[in-house]
Amino acid sequence: MNFLRKLVSFFVGGLFIFSGLIKLNDPVGTAIKLEEYFEVFSADFASFFHIFIPIALPLAVFLCVFEVVLGVAILVGFKARMTLLATFALILFFSFLTFYSAYFEKVTDCGCFGDAIPLDPWESFIKDVILFVLILFLLSDFKNLSNSSEKMSFIIVGGSTVFCLAVAIYVLTYLPILDFRSYKIGNYIRELMQPQEQCKYEYIMEKNGEVFVFEQYPTDPDFKFKEMKMLNEKACSPKIVDYNVSSVEGEDFTEESLQGKKLIILVHKVSETDFESFKAINQLISDLEKSHPDIIPMAFTSDGSNFEEFRHDVQLAIPYYFVDSTVLKAMIRSNPGIMVFDNGTVKGKWSYNAVPVQEEIVKAINN
Repeated sequence: MNFLRKLVSFFVGGLFIFSGLIKLNDPVGTAIKLEEYFEVFSADFASFFHIFIPIALPLAVFLCVFEVVLGVAILVGFKARMTLLATFALILFFSFLTFYSAYFEKVTDCGCFGDAIPLDPWESFIKDVILFVLILFLLSDFKNLSNSSEKMSFIIVGGSTVFCLAVAIYVLTYLPILDFRSYKIGNYIRELMQPQEQCKYEYIMEKNGEVFVFEQYPTDPDFKFKEMKMLNEKACSPKIVDYNVSSVEGEDFTEESLQGKKLIILVHKVSETDFESFKAINQLISDLEKSHPDIIPMAFTSDGSNFEEFRHDVQLAIPYYFVDSTVLKAMIRSNPGIMVFDNGTVKGKWSYNAVPVQEEIVKAINN
């Protein structure tokens, strides 16, 4: 039995660490999911949930760090009783979120493993139920669980907390260490806007009271159509479905944005962007215009009402285009952010805290 408990502890702790680190790599993505839940709860339960939206990011960081630290604590046996009770409370919280998402079809992806391993709500809920049962098994020996800890376990748990906070600060200052989104460096956007496979269907037909299944629609008129199922929905759907760029006049600029070499400045929200960084951004644009005029600068924003005035305030003398706010956040987490396209291939991404010089842009394009 002791061996089984150790095995279960290893599995639960390891899964918590893995899940937490994946989300800690991109706490902004976790914050976006929390905002979705707060919006849903505001509409379904009570409007006061709106007060949590402005603090979604610090809450996301706390949850990510807490999840990793709990996993480490389980593995090293740190205050077992307190740790397992906290783990039980957290999985209870996650189970409620995933069940609510699945049953009421409110949030289509809980973000349990970030963008690395997308799970639909029911898959996420089943995962949480399994963890729930395993944690209950560990708690079944509650009377014998110790609430004391060795000095080394204190050091390991404390070190893990400091490490996680350092990772969170780093990725929020710059960009996620690992990019799992469709706009990561090296991806060819135009290709990802197309189906990855040819769609395959299954046709369920009926004839003389008997049911038949065909991969091709039968030409025999005696067969009566009952149902059609898509066999490879995920594979035959484009990975990028909402990349659309439009000019101020409303003209479609999507194809043009994927042609040639483009330096793109992305501004999610004017009110939340870093104004000071535009000194370095404007210098970069000026340097490239002098030495590399084939690299065309352009700005993407979703903030139509404020951007013209903002552009003059920061002296951003380049044409700008409108892109959906969700797409901008998927493209880059930084606000503002810098990206380089070469004929639709993402060649480079930078945070406003690390604005590149022209040599870095040229090197990225030539790689």
